[in-house]
Amino acid sequence: MGTIYDIEINSAAHYPAAGVIDLVEMTEAAGFGAFWKGESNSTDPVVLLSAAASRTKTIKLGTAIYHIYGRSPVTLGIQSATLQDLSNGRLLLGLGVANKSIAGWHGGVFDRPLRRAREYIEIVRKVAAGERVEYEGEIYQTGKRFQLSWKPSHPVVPIYLAGLGPQMTKLVGKIADGVFINMATPAKIREIAERVREGAREAGRDPSKIEIVAKCRVSLNPDRQLARSRLRQVLTFYNLADHYSDMLKGLGFEPEVNAIQEAFQKGGFKVAMAALSDNYMDRLPVVPGTSIAEIKERLLPFTEAGATRLVIPYVPVTEPVVEDARKFLRAWGNS
Repeated sequence: MGTIYDIEINSAAHYPAAGVIDLVEMTEAAGFGAFWKGESNSTDPVVLLSAAASRTKTIKLGTAIYHIYGRSPVTLGIQSATLQDLSNGRLLLGLGVANKSIAGWHGGVFDRPLRRAREYIEIVRKVAAGERVEYEGEIYQTGKRFQLSWKPSHPVVPIYLAGLGPQMTKLVGKIADGVFINMATPAKIREIAERVREGAREAGRDPSKIEIVAKCRVSLNPDRQLARSRLRQVLTFYNLADHYSDMLKGLGFEPEVNAIQEAFQKGGFKVAMAALSDNYMDRLPVVPGTSIAEIKERLLPFTEAGATRLVIPYVPVTEPVVEDARKFLRAWGNS
């Protein structure tokens, strides 16, 4: 099975919502397998994917990543069933347990991530399938006699769980349709894929059926320094944010992360950005490309590491951002 290339039009560039929907049609025409949309404090995935569903026919529509603190599992089950009906079964539901900050925004407590993920997914699946739900979990309860008022036409929703650590990635193999990996080197992807398959074998599931979905951010500009500029901004944020900086240290980049954080303490974001070297950038899952041919070549190590779907968040370099993304999609479609 070859790798499927997907795209993500996400928050790094603050794409205007209406412009994103124009890009989805081009994404489908360019031959991408799925269109993914993230959450955090960005525009809402299900709202945008609903609009995208009405303008497209075949492209899959994914949430990357909808976090579980933003809505009850019953709400998400209803949303999933609705979007499945609306899109003729094209939803790929990517979920994550987020982190302390995001939980706090929604008045939640970040605890017991494995148990939370398991219970949340069980409820979403039952609700979206149109089953009667009376769930009594350790964390989630759904009260009495909940059931959708209609019979959903696509009762099975593929669910992907964001994971990097040993326990969460093993859990993916046991309960989810695939793992969603946000920021990992090819070596790390290979390691995660192995753990996911191990989890699947332990649960008596077919390990080859579990999808490995990985992300590699991409910029395109004939001027390489320009192509690097916006990626440098995005990566600096990742090196400074609590959860992600720990993750990057775990990937073996502790000296680089520390240097960027020290630069930030001394002189703020711009100084931190200057401390992120080209050499460091080139070892991270990003491609500042000058041509589509080069980008595709640089993506090969990720597919060789076992990614069954490779999501390309396109990070535009020039303003207006929608026009920059259009150029990328046109070039990809013609390559």
